[in-house]
Amino acid sequence: MGVTARVDYERHGRTYSIHRRADPRIAARIHAALGDARSVLNVGAGAGSYEPTDRWVLAVEPSATMRAQRPAAAAPAIAARAESLPFDDCAVDAAIACVTIHHWEPAEAGLAELRRVARGPVVVFTFELEDLPAWQQKYLHEGLVLERPRFPPLAEVAAALGGRTRVERIRTPGDCVDGFFEAFWRRPEALLDPAVRSAQSMWRLLDAGVEQRIVRRLAGALESGAWDAEHGHLRDQESFDGALRLVISEPLDRHSSPRPTE
Repeated sequence: MGVTARVDYERHGRTYSIHRRADPRIAARIHAALGDARSVLNVGAGAGSYEPTDRWVLAVEPSATMRAQRPAAAAPAIAARAESLPFDDCAVDAAIACVTIHHWEPAEAGLAELRRVARGPVVVFTFELEDLPAWQQKYLHEGLVLERPRFPPLAEVAAALGGRTRVERIRTPGDCVDGFFEAFWRRPEALLDPAVRSAQSMWRLLDAGVEQRIVRRLAGALESGAWDAEHGHLRDQESFDGALRLVISEPLDRHSSPRPTE
């Protein structure tokens, strides 16, 4: 699986509740994949994005900074790591992990834990970075060189989850409210804002001066008109079929795993 470079969320996770809000269209796909599950474990939960509000939810998040940003009405959150979940086998109906598995060490350990604790579906929201828009692959090159090894290939994610696994593509809305960098596929100016970048972990991996070099390069292309000359057609699209993926694992036999003691 991918090589994980750790980002210190106690220092760099302070703006996620502002810039990494759940996009309702993406959330609808995640919640639909949960089927009729009534109890859901959200692992690597961060500030609470994509948690359903119509079911019982428990969140797992190791960063105190991230837990502190959860809304007062959000599900309770415990301090634990995905790689060693403190729950019995088949403890919940379903589990979700949203834009988080690239932080796990190793990812396959956390994925196996998701499958262990969930009686029903496991839903993983992640990215295939090779399908980012061409301009991001060009202008964010130095960062993506470091990001790609962190994201496990989907075939390896599926293998680690086991069961009956399928992959669904999600189109990125043009006005996506979740501030991962593909969200700005037709709004490149947003990536010039340091507040937006503060809620994207890639920038924390760069050596000194590299972030500023990337920003200057993109700003120059926008100011000169070079970006619009090559990529301006994207501004007229409503959505983009890019890197967003749902990996959905169903157990081979829903009835073969023991249910927890009542």
